[in-house]
Amino acid sequence: MTCYDELVERGLIAQVTNEEEIRKMVNAGEATFYIGFDPTADSLHVGHFMALCLMKRLQMAGNKPIALIGGGTGYIGDPSGRTDMRSMMTPEIIQHNCDCFKEQMSKFIEFGEGKAQMVNNADWLLKLNYIELLREVGACFSVNNMLRAECYKQRMEKGLSFLEFNYMIMQSYDFYHLFKNYGCNMQFGGDDQWSNMLGGTELIRKKLGKDAHAMTITLLLNSEGKKMGKTANGAVWLDANKTSPYDFFQYWRNVDDADVVKCMKLLTFIPLEEIYEFEKLEGSELNAVKERLAFELTKMIHGEEEAEKALQTARSLFAGGAKADMPNTAVPCDMFQNGEVGILDVMLLAGLIPSKGEGRRLIQQGGVSVNDEKVTDPAKRFTKADFEGDGIIIKKGKKVFHKITTF
Repeated sequence: MTCYDELVERGLIAQVTNEEEIRKMVNAGEATFYIGFDPTADSLHVGHFMALCLMKRLQMAGNKPIALIGGGTGYIGDPSGRTDMRSMMTPEIIQHNCDCFKEQMSKFIEFGEGKAQMVNNADWLLKLNYIELLREVGACFSVNNMLRAECYKQRMEKGLSFLEFNYMIMQSYDFYHLFKNYGCNMQFGGDDQWSNMLGGTELIRKKLGKDAHAMTITLLLNSEGKKMGKTANGAVWLDANKTSPYDFFQYWRNVDDADVVKCMKLLTFIPLEEIYEFEKLEGSELNAVKERLAFELTKMIHGEEEAEKALQTARSLFAGGAKADMPNTAVPCDMFQNGEVGILDVMLLAGLIPSKGEGRRLIQQGGVSVNDEKVTDPAKRFTKADFEGDGIIIKKGKKVFHKITTF
């Protein structure tokens, strides 16, 4: 199976501008492609992980990836998929986030001479002259067409700032700059980036002529990645300090039955022939498949030792055995009021619930236990004495365990 056919079979390709030419270039290892990452946080998350997997697949087939860090576009903020305007980040925060991204990507993608490149669009976007940009680039864009773009439609009713309106032009300019200066002939992005990506392809053709070769592929990265990358408690981060290896493992171990095979196709490098066999399984038979998925992904991000540790901890918890290695949160002394602290406050601190309202609902539905005893009262409180010794174990649902201690 060719590289491009495998991308299709794994469910990655959503739309392309010229499939025949793109297939030829990818399979021949002749694509120099970029994927952009805006530094909106100090860690990549699972949604980005899908893009990194794609870059790795294409690099293994001889193609050259460019990881574009949006140090410049981060000053504007992508309106795609947003109902409100992103908060403005300081230059210091943007630079810090870019540095964190670079460190994480370097552990996954092979960078170096003739291999993958990492560039920051702040290097060219921050130097642009506004009047020159309006004349040279702005003239290539139709406002009517921009307003019809999906990335802007959902913002029109609540209000779209002129700042965000420029995001498409900036992203398009990125492709134009990379095409001219880095030989980048292909761009990849999520399905909500299609309008922005077409803008870059059209800009190259208008500025450099119809014979300029610039290809566009949009993937199911954002729609699937954003869904996979979110939980009730927030994002699933690749940084071990934000999402522990155990929690990362448990997230994938607990995916829905209907999604486990899809996740394997999208995110792992397990051969498709082997995955096809998993499609025949159902019910409890899928538990082993989920465990394999969780182990493979944890190994890719945190290393085999952490993956093995998470696997053994999960198995011992499921079997009712030792719980020493489970996630642990210590309740600070200042949280105790009159010598007590509420269970909702404790669960919120531990990241087990996103809000107290969600915690009340979970308890009322019988989804919370403390030391194997079902909790029925959302107003339940603990004293410091309750945490003496090994602390308490809060169980959420059937598979999430968390140890609570105190200072």
